[in-house]
Amino acid sequence: MPHTPPGDALQLPAPAKLNLFLHITGRRADGYHELQTLFQFLDHADQLSFIPRQDGKIQLHTPIDGVDHESNLIVRAARLLQAHSGCRLGADIWLDKQLPMGGGIGGGSSDAATTLLGLDHLWQTRLDEDTLAELGLRLGADVPVFVRGHAAFAEGVGERLQPVQLSEPWFLVAVPQVFVSTAEVFNDPELTRNTPAIKVRSLLAGGGHNDCQPVVEKRYAEVRNALILLNKFVPAKLTGTGSCVFGSFPSRDEADKVRRQLPATLPSFVAQGRNISMLHRKLQALAKK
Repeated sequence: MPHTPPGDALQLPAPAKLNLFLHITGRRADGYHELQTLFQFLDHADQLSFIPRQDGKIQLHTPIDGVDHESNLIVRAARLLQAHSGCRLGADIWLDKQLPMGGGIGGGSSDAATTLLGLDHLWQTRLDEDTLAELGLRLGADVPVFVRGHAAFAEGVGERLQPVQLSEPWFLVAVPQVFVSTAEVFNDPELTRNTPAIKVRSLLAGGGHNDCQPVVEKRYAEVRNALILLNKFVPAKLTGTGSCVFGSFPSRDEADKVRRQLPATLPSFVAQGRNISMLHRKLQALAKK
């Protein structure tokens, strides 16, 4: 198979997300953290391409440095869907990677969700959204929100989702060139783990913070410096437990204006916040054909 997907491949986006805030409200006996967070999607994405195979083999043709083929979330998602559905088809898969790894914008989780939904469509396994979200949760706490594709208030470990309607501003996202370890952040003794729980109504009034931000700033100078820089123009926050930092703007022009003032050593992009993900808009369009 070629290193680039054939023209007849099913091409689907795996969009980024932002955590508009992230409050850690406690720690469970199993070590997982209880949290509250607000997810919104971005119109900025990896692109995945799929071709069905008759031999049942799953082949990802785009290797990722440092990630074994079988442990890649894309391959694991495809195998999980095969096993659950009993489908005997396989797939050739290509990935055009645009979202940074360890960035906190959901790259790996989004790739897994797009694989579940894309192959469910391609293989005609016809699993419902609840089942696909349940499969997604086995792959990672953030996968279900990408499977469901709607901006959401999340609780638990991030799997209890309540859809919300948010304004859809433009975001400038800066990408410090460092990989942030989620495990290190959550294991840091200085991490705040007792933020009082809030109700959805109060969060929609605005506000909120990221409890992980002080820990990441302390550990990673690149992130700290990016926040200092962006804060000169707009209130800046960390997303998730990654390296990316963001600020919101009422228009693309205003976001682009600030982006042009950032140094070349700090990569960045501008994208609109969305309540319905790019993936679901594309799947809805396919369903109408």
